[in-house]
Amino acid sequence: MGVLALNSLSQFLRDYPGMSTAPCSETGVCLRGKFRFKASESSGEEIDDSYKLEIVVSDKFPQALPKVKETGGKIPRDGNFHVNPDGTLCLGSPLRLLRKVHSSPSLTGFADKCLVPYLYAVSYKLMHGGDFVFGELAHGDQGIVDDYSVMLGLKERQQVAQAIHLLGLKKRLANKKPCPCGCGRRLGACPFHHKLNEFRKMAPVSWFKAHALNDWNRI
Repeated sequence: MGVLALNSLSQFLRDYPGMSTAPCSETGVCLRGKFRFKASESSGEEIDDSYKLEIVVSDKFPQALPKVKETGGKIPRDGNFHVNPDGTLCLGSPLRLLRKVHSSPSLTGFADKCLVPYLYAVSYKLMHGGDFVFGELAHGDQGIVDDYSVMLGLKERQQVAQAIHLLGLKKRLANKKPCPCGCGRRLGACPFHHKLNEFRKMAPVSWFKAHALNDWNRI
């Protein structure tokens, strides 16, 4: 891991002392243990809770997002708590999580902005029932499509797919392509290119290209 990531890891272990490094079968660092948090939402209800977690942090963090699994069996696997088929927690859509981590590129930032809100919503739902308190995406791939539509300001699924494809191209090539907003102009001549450029600041072209090839093609 780079210096930034190592410093980030040290800070995370200080902030969440129940977690510790563990042997990892994947490239990167594996963290396991009891993740304790205390948080509240707008209504003022504070929740102090903990979950047994495994967090795998890639060497490419923060561009590559950590994978989190709940190992204590506390979160039901009944389809209502956003747990993926492979056991990883669905903390949000990839672009949404990337934007959150970009604003605070550290493991503690990832925990505070991505992981804690999810766990708070799970704890609240376990105690009170109902929906996730911070809102939730539709299950499966449709949730990603819906969230990207909101983030990009596009209405049609094909427009969103085109925008993801353009993010996977070098900017000078993408700017020559038709703009996905439907204006009829090339991307470089439409104000929409400013929105895509904001996302380009968050990760290298290779991240978006891999997302387009590996994730978006199955949606």
